Amino acid sequence: MSKLPFVLFAANLALPLAAAESAAPAPMTANPLLTESTLPYHLPPFDQIRNEHFVPAFDALMAAQLKEVDAIAANPEKPTFENTIVALDRSGLLLKRLNALFSNLTQANTNPALEKIEAALSPRRSAHSDAIFLNPALYARVQAVYAQRDALGLDAESKWLLERYRLDFVRAGANLADADKAKLKALNAAIATAQTTFAQNVQKEKNADALIVDTREELAGLTDSEITAAASAAKAAGQPGKFALVLLNTTGQPALESLKNRAVRERLMQVSLARGSHGGPYDNRAVVVQLAKLRAERAVLLGYPSHAAYQLEDQTAKNVETVNRLLAQLALPAVANARYEAANMQQLVDREHGGFKIDAADWSLYSEKVRKILYSFDGSQLKPYFELNRVLTDGVFYAAHELYGLTFKERHDLPVYQPDVRVFEVFDADGTPLALFLADYYARPSKHGGAWMNEYVSQSTLLGTKPVVANHLNIPKPPDGQPTLLTFDEVTTLFHEFGHALHGMFSNVKYPRFSGTKVPRDFVEFPSQVNEMWAVWPSVLKNYAKHYQTGAPMPGALLNKLLEAQKFNQGHSTTELVAANVIDQAWHQLKPSEVPDDVLAFEASALKQAGVDYPPVPPRYRSTYFSHTFSGGYSAGYYSYFWAEVLVADSVDWFKAHGGLTRANGDRFRSTLLSRGGSRDAMSLFRDFTGGEPDIKPLIKRRGLDHPPVMLEFDG
Repeated sequence: MSKLPFVLFAANLALPLAAAESAAPAPMTANPLLTESTLPYHLPPFDQIRNEHFVPAFDALMAAQLKEVDAIAANPEKPTFENTIVALDRSGLLLKRLNALFSNLTQANTNPALEKIEAALSPRRSAHSDAIFLNPALYARVQAVYAQRDALGLDAESKWLLERYRLDFVRAGANLADADKAKLKALNAAIATAQTTFAQNVQKEKNADALIVDTREELAGLTDSEITAAASAAKAAGQPGKFALVLLNTTGQPALESLKNRAVRERLMQVSLARGSHGGPYDNRAVVVQLAKLRAERAVLLGYPSHAAYQLEDQTAKNVETVNRLLAQLALPAVANARYEAANMQQLVDREHGGFKIDAADWSLYSEKVRKILYSFDGSQLKPYFELNRVLTDGVFYAAHELYGLTFKERHDLPVYQPDVRVFEVFDADGTPLALFLADYYARPSKHGGAWMNEYVSQSTLLGTKPVVANHLNIPKPPDGQPTLLTFDEVTTLFHEFGHALHGMFSNVKYPRFSGTKVPRDFVEFPSQVNEMWAVWPSVLKNYAKHYQTGAPMPGALLNKLLEAQKFNQGHSTTELVAANVIDQAWHQLKPSEVPDDVLAFEASALKQAGVDYPPVPPRYRSTYFSHTFSGGYSAGYYSYFWAEVLVADSVDWFKAHGGLTRANGDRFRSTLLSRGGSRDAMSLFRDFTGGEPDIKPLIKRRGLDHPPVMLEFDG
């Protein structure tokens, strides 16, 4: 997942932040956030930054950008592309860096003080954007330049910048009457505040609702390392002598794959599913309803029938009908295959005289048992061959070298915000410095769930800046002295997020508005999913899949079984994703008057109507902990993963047809797509690379949904 820059919408500019955030200590001799960083690539000086620096920095830098914007709007000279559009794109450089830094730290390494500041900042940051995009004098200048766009002789990127800025103003409400602008500001302020509340509730409950287990025996099936980590987590939670299974943000939890005790599995699944919906201080049901209503009201005010219609107009999918059709095409074969998969597992339960029907709590454990029978291996056999550092350097980095000629040098002389974070300088094929890459892979209580990429500094030839990008995962950190051994899903995620990083690092655009991953939301996952293919590319896999103790390569037979099993359990995987997408679209295709009060009943009804109400496969995220859609920038946009995968299936076929992992193929992908950022229509970039139009059939085939899965056969 790629984190887009903080989207600045509405509020009012009532109090300065220093007044709004009373917890901020006052006197400071120097604030490192108020000046350009002198570190390589303008890396933030993490070792100098303190919580108390943020409030005065936002106050000062927002005021500074508004002064710049007012000067552009009041310029007595005739509006031109340079004195209006380029000037606007240049404005607020340090504020944009501060927004990126603050958003990244509140996601990756938050604390109670930052959470208070974040809550105070949300409506203010929103208001700041309104002060720009709802400025009538500024919009008049943008319109004046836009009206003469065909006579200006602009190059393609500059003309696209003009068109995009004009659209940004329109979609932000610049054409509304003054009274409606006031309503919009109030809506945006409330939305920004509610999104922050939702995100903080999810984060706090993730830490508070770890499942406490009394005895080691109840954790049978987990490794000694995992049990030790659970004991440490319980001790940190104030329950020494017990064991804590810490939750990930997804519905499914890693321990469910190994736990033999069904009662513990059921408790873990129940705790996971109930997050945000069982009362208490972190209950998100009212926040979900509030956000759905506010977003729907804003959409209507802006002239759209729903929030989804508003969001999708500016994506490559364009409309709700296209997204609904995509999900419908996937739902039927996905659930059908999931039922076949469940039947396979039920055979095992019955042969073991288990006396129960396969349910969500049983799926991970029994699917691994089925995998072991069908392919003579299970996931635990793979982990010794997937040691984190080797996967990173001999897998992720190796593939980038073979495909693009990149080399990496770890930097130990640069500051980081947390000791586990690693910094690498990235060099291009000709040896010239390209970017800084920050790798932040371990889970911790201060970190939000999931995996994502973000930027601290964006590339721009106009500003002369090179990118500083970061990847974040939530890999459980083993006890000291123990190796970090990954699941295959974590390996794939490592490659996926680095695909986002490459999108940021290879950016070669003039204007910061188009840098890196600043593309439509439903296109941003495309480069990252393409990069996943190299995780199982034979020469890459052979290079990194080596035993962490002996260095011996993964046996050929095991390697072949891994590749053969790529389509295994795709009924479950696709169904849980379709179900989450259905929830996202259901909430955001509503009119304001249609938003219900009962979150769980509405969710159940939506799943049933879409044909994905299959209890053994719950949605990957339920409404009350669905951070992507209610706080993470993917509202009405979670379908992006499927949409991108349609594009990816065609692209993978293209790579295979043209020789796979070669410099020529890498250079083509880089030059036609990765380097272009948002500087051109996204689907045009796709067509430039593949030479064709996307088709859903390769995706259905790629996921193995074009036929039933292999079924177990037992004698007698």
